[in-house]
Amino acid sequence: MADTATKIPHNVERPKTTGREKLMEFHLDRDAPIPSPEDVDMKTFDILDPELWRRDAHWDFFKWMRDNDPVHYTPDSFAGPYWSVTLYDDVRDVDIDHKRFSSSWEYGGITLGAPFDDFELPMFIAMDEPRHSEQRKTVQPAVAPNMLKEFEPLIRSRTQGLLDSLPVNEPFDWVDTVSIELTTMMLATLFDFPFEDRRKLTHWSDVATNPHNPDICPGGLDQWKQELMECLTTFMGIYQDRQSKPVKNDLMSLLAHGEKTKNMTPMELLGNVILLIVGGNDTTRNSMTASVHALNKWPDQFDKLKADPSLIPNMVSEVIRWQTPLAYMRRTALEDVELRGKTIKKGEQVAMWYVSANRDERFWDEDPYRLIIDRKQARNHISFGFGIHRCVGNRLAELQLRILWEELLERFEHIEVLEEPERNAHSFVKGYTWMPVILHPKK
Repeated sequence: MADTATKIPHNVERPKTTGREKLMEFHLDRDAPIPSPEDVDMKTFDILDPELWRRDAHWDFFKWMRDNDPVHYTPDSFAGPYWSVTLYDDVRDVDIDHKRFSSSWEYGGITLGAPFDDFELPMFIAMDEPRHSEQRKTVQPAVAPNMLKEFEPLIRSRTQGLLDSLPVNEPFDWVDTVSIELTTMMLATLFDFPFEDRRKLTHWSDVATNPHNPDICPGGLDQWKQELMECLTTFMGIYQDRQSKPVKNDLMSLLAHGEKTKNMTPMELLGNVILLIVGGNDTTRNSMTASVHALNKWPDQFDKLKADPSLIPNMVSEVIRWQTPLAYMRRTALEDVELRGKTIKKGEQVAMWYVSANRDERFWDEDPYRLIIDRKQARNHISFGFGIHRCVGNRLAELQLRILWEELLERFEHIEVLEEPERNAHSFVKGYTWMPVILHPKK
């Protein structure tokens, strides 16, 4: 494996991050040595510690849980007590068992912790049947197969235009210049949002998932609420405008005319908009960065890809498995449930750790920690979830990544990562904030 942490001189500054107060007294200090599972009391260990995610240092703890305590209880965290489900088969079983495990916002939704007072965000992924399917079906036409065929030439032309504008043999930040820009252009199209204001979508996505991050919300929860209300004001205007016009296939028009969504409350509208922005932004954006990062870590796989570009679709699935852009989803037990000898009590929070399931040695035939672009099981990854809540836009995400790599291989011999990337200090959105690269063109 290549060492992407080896620094090559460049002038792309790593973003300065603000020191933040620890969410729990027992969390790690910034840049403190990472302990091993044997050095901590795993009975009280909290895998939500942001420092573990900022430093990509959670893997040994998940492996310990899979091997020793695959249904693991954490009695105290900033999100309250919670269970961790860590094995592939168990994550799948909980995900499809929507009769005993609820994702409803009325019980707390899809992320660990209680909602903020007077700021609950109903959204269709955080609903149980039948309301979940009623609202999900409303937006499905925006990402249906006929729309993907319509989107493909647009995605390709935008990708070509962006790649042709990039500096060659000069360092730049891949995250902002490529990953964010391509996904934000697609988001603006999906919403039929003013194209010149498209970066607002990225900003609102970052705000929505980072209320405690001083670099994104230096004003804390007050700023978080204020910015999301600005998002609501903007989208309420678009929603009302689309209601007065004939239905089209953009997300806002579909919501404005859908039988089950045309009379949404303001907070329900905001909840669904945030869901669609975060889902459409973070998964694709972080997989785009992960693909470059991983192919630098395993240059033999990059060579294999260049020798056989027909592997791109499988490589895309493998990257989404390897990255796992959303590390977990939460459920709430609707009754007492026995799982591997543990009793999850009615009302308790359960984290289905997709990131651990995608590394479960019991399921994956080949080393799950490596990127293997021709992995036979690649499409069995759990990053998009299972059952009724499986990601509605998964095919669009795959399409965007496939086109990106088809166009990259046409132009460049190598995309060289110059330094270990900067990561989100976040246990839900598992992604990148900065990664310097140099493009080496084909000779």
